Amino acid sequence: MAADSRVQFAGPGCIVECMQGNKPVQFWVLETQGDSVRLLNASRRESKAPVSRLLPWLGPSYPGEHSRQDMADLLEKHRLRREELSSGLNMDDIWDLAQGELEHAPARWFAELCWETPDPDQVAAMGHALLACKSHFKFSPPTFEIYGAQRVARRLEEQEAVKKREEFTGLGAEFFRLLWDIHCHRRNGLAERETPPEPLVSQLREMLLARLADPETHDADGAWKLLTKGLPEDAHLPLHLAQAWGLVPEHHNFWLDRAGFDPAPDWAAPFTADLDGLRRCLEQPVEAFDAPGPLVSIDAADTRDVDDAGFTRRESGGFSTTLAFSCPALCWPFGSGLDKAVLRRASSLYLPEGDLHMLPEELGLGSFSLLAGRERPALVLQARLDGQGALLELTPRLVRTKVSANLTFEAAQHLLAPQPDLVPVEAELESARPHLPMLRDALALAELLRARRLEAGAVVTDRPDPKLDLERDENGLLRISLFCPPACSASQLLVSEMMIFANSALASWALERKIPLLYRTQDVALPKEFFGVWTRPEDIARVVRHLPAAGLESAPARHAGLGLTAYATLTSPLRRYVDLINEAQIVHYLAHGTPRLDQDELNALLPYISARLEQVGQVQRFRPRYWKLAYFRQMGDNAWWDGVITEENDLFATVSLPFAQLFIRVRRRFLDEKTYVGQAVRVRLGKINPLANEIQVLEVMER
Repeated sequence: MAADSRVQFAGPGCIVECMQGNKPVQFWVLETQGDSVRLLNASRRESKAPVSRLLPWLGPSYPGEHSRQDMADLLEKHRLRREELSSGLNMDDIWDLAQGELEHAPARWFAELCWETPDPDQVAAMGHALLACKSHFKFSPPTFEIYGAQRVARRLEEQEAVKKREEFTGLGAEFFRLLWDIHCHRRNGLAERETPPEPLVSQLREMLLARLADPETHDADGAWKLLTKGLPEDAHLPLHLAQAWGLVPEHHNFWLDRAGFDPAPDWAAPFTADLDGLRRCLEQPVEAFDAPGPLVSIDAADTRDVDDAGFTRRESGGFSTTLAFSCPALCWPFGSGLDKAVLRRASSLYLPEGDLHMLPEELGLGSFSLLAGRERPALVLQARLDGQGALLELTPRLVRTKVSANLTFEAAQHLLAPQPDLVPVEAELESARPHLPMLRDALALAELLRARRLEAGAVVTDRPDPKLDLERDENGLLRISLFCPPACSASQLLVSEMMIFANSALASWALERKIPLLYRTQDVALPKEFFGVWTRPEDIARVVRHLPAAGLESAPARHAGLGLTAYATLTSPLRRYVDLINEAQIVHYLAHGTPRLDQDELNALLPYISARLEQVGQVQRFRPRYWKLAYFRQMGDNAWWDGVITEENDLFATVSLPFAQLFIRVRRRFLDEKTYVGQAVRVRLGKINPLANEIQVLEVMER
């Protein structure tokens, strides 16, 4: 059986090659039919192909008759020899010899660089090697383009990147499937041998945490899809995988990640120089101020960032009040790294799992907090009002002063309006008793101020304020408690009305002097029947549906819910960046006669502040709801809960659970035809998924 080693045409008995699956495959030509050939492969399967599909190296050719087994054996023999020859070629050396000589050359020309008279197997082997070496050569049938040095370097970099990406996605996908299995089967974490090596593990960790913070990101989208191929399309997949890995704990607050709010206690560590400057600034002299009476604050028992205090007394025909507000704006380093970080935080967060403060705790809980007996810089507001609560005179001042006592809502309430279910700590009562006459005067003024707002069209919703308590038992299991503490209606009314008064009075004062501020607005027309104080859940739901969320604007407009024509917050500069900005406008005017920012500068700042407030506000809105749903899930689906129907239509009704301040939808099929708004019901809940914000009513009964 002789073979012709130099073949010009692919006639019967010739061995040819075609590309299949991105690799050359050997065939035996059985017959030529014009522009096509009938072929046999090593598996003895026939096929037909156009001549144009044949690779530009032919042979050897075996004339005469051959059995199909002989053909298959010969094909296998040549395949093995070509693979062996190809694997022994050093393509870097061949490229070194070829580049600069020609721009294009056929496979035989390259083969002649290695063998004096190359046979068909050697030519084909060279062709295989050239096809595989895509970094140095490009197949442009019937020849190969020889890349220049710069292009080769670039192609090698690209190939290395592809190789790393394939390794990353291959091993990463396997690792992610392992994490998903851990999540599904509640396994206790990873074994050390199951963790990928560096740098792969760091890349996977970085990508997972990035997805946790921004699940909609388009960065590395293709890699993420490859890594999670075959896993469920779960909106919280990054969180599940991160928890299975142990990167984040159970009940991780992913809303903080999405808001970019750093919960670490040492988040301000990089800003040492700014903090040192603030300490030095606080030592500078400021006018001392002796209040007309002892200033006291009233806050929740666990409050540590005290940003307001006051003293009020009746006078002939009216009242005088002095309100003091913490004053970080006195020497705040606007534009510094610390300021930018605080602006990004935008607001303090008060969550069931703990408080996260806008300012570094050294400042918000220390240097600027109005703690009893500590001299502090303060923006003081002195006002005189008539017997109906109308403002007669207003004088803001920048001073140093001391607060006499830090009272609690409970102690003040007990003195103002004792109630059997409220028993404050005796030490808190002892601190509050000397101030009872002042508290009574302040409450009388607060009631007048609210009455004036109600006359102006204010809408007041008086509803329970549920609290969540998280505690681990002796076995380490988390127990969630949801309850409504005794209401402190009198003391909370006193504080809220004084703060509303201060914000609205200073807004009007600033408008008269053309001092730009950031205003809270709710400019909507309400029917007169909506004015007043509402306590029933169905009434609250009805009026709230007509009240849009208050917006932040740089121009004053009506705040319908408060019944005010202009309202700019500045009473909580320790807790809200908007208040810090507004306070700085007033403080700068008092010190220099001009505001710190003009209208254009304030307008330029507004979009970013609004965006940050929205992002951080989502944490405050959604996180307590998560824990409420977790509480109901903990209580099981056999418990019954008191509710009130607040809305109904042909498809569903809305039920309010007042003690939890939670609204849930009920399918109409659970209700009878006599259902009405305001109806008292009991509901049984189930199918609760706090993470997905899902809760269903399983059963409803009248009560």
